[in-house]
Amino acid sequence: MYEVVGVKFINSNRVYYFSTNKIEIKNKDKVIVETEKGMQFGIVVNGPVELPEDKLVFPLKNVLRVANKEDLKQEKNNEEKSLKALKDAKAIAEKLGLSMNFIDAAFTFDRKQLIFNFLADERIDFRELAKKLAAIYKTRIELRQVGVRDKAKEIGGIGPCGRFLCCSTFLNDFNSVSINMAKNQYIALNPTKINGICGRLLCCLNYEDEQYKEMKKDYPPIGTIIKSGNESGKVVSHNLLKGTYTIEKTGKILEELKLDESSK
Repeated sequence: MYEVVGVKFINSNRVYYFSTNKIEIKNKDKVIVETEKGMQFGIVVNGPVELPEDKLVFPLKNVLRVANKEDLKQEKNNEEKSLKALKDAKAIAEKLGLSMNFIDAAFTFDRKQLIFNFLADERIDFRELAKKLAAIYKTRIELRQVGVRDKAKEIGGIGPCGRFLCCSTFLNDFNSVSINMAKNQYIALNPTKINGICGRLLCCLNYEDEQYKEMKKDYPPIGTIIKSGNESGKVVSHNLLKGTYTIEKTGKILEELKLDESSK
């Protein structure tokens, strides 16, 4: 077991785990941590807790210290400089004729790297832009082209369910979502019903898909011929919530049957 704390960074909902490094840390403490990109400023949202090796990503990085007054001051300064960098990047990209929609900019805590996230309809050659930004800020520049889901995650909003977007509240990763999930759940394939505000398939189609697949194992497949009394009919629909299915008999007469052992 390893003693760790879960840390979130600014503009991210994902929780990363770091070794406490034998430092006394409390939940909601602001901390400076070691990452592959250098020192980062984050907030403890879970822990300290003990987790097994299979729940962690190795090599496990360390919490360097609980943030002090100077660290808080530097982080605030970094945020202000990041906003300026974002304005500069937009202006330079416009002069260079680059069609880029910038989402945000952020310095690592130690200012060894300046990271920009942007949207674009096609691949962008941003080498000249990176050179000009590096000349201004004297640090390594990283430009990341992200997708529309990342933009929705960053901006937030209200979904068709009336709740705040899953991506901007608790989803850490974007799992694959397919049109077959909507078909599997008998949802009308209307783009206004199955697409989120990002224009992509709703992430929540993934939540109950496995349950629907499991429940449908007990039902005769649609198109199967089923005997009902003295007549036979073709299965035309399922109602998983009611535990019934419908068959179409001669003369297009519909009959709803309850699911029982004989139909499995």
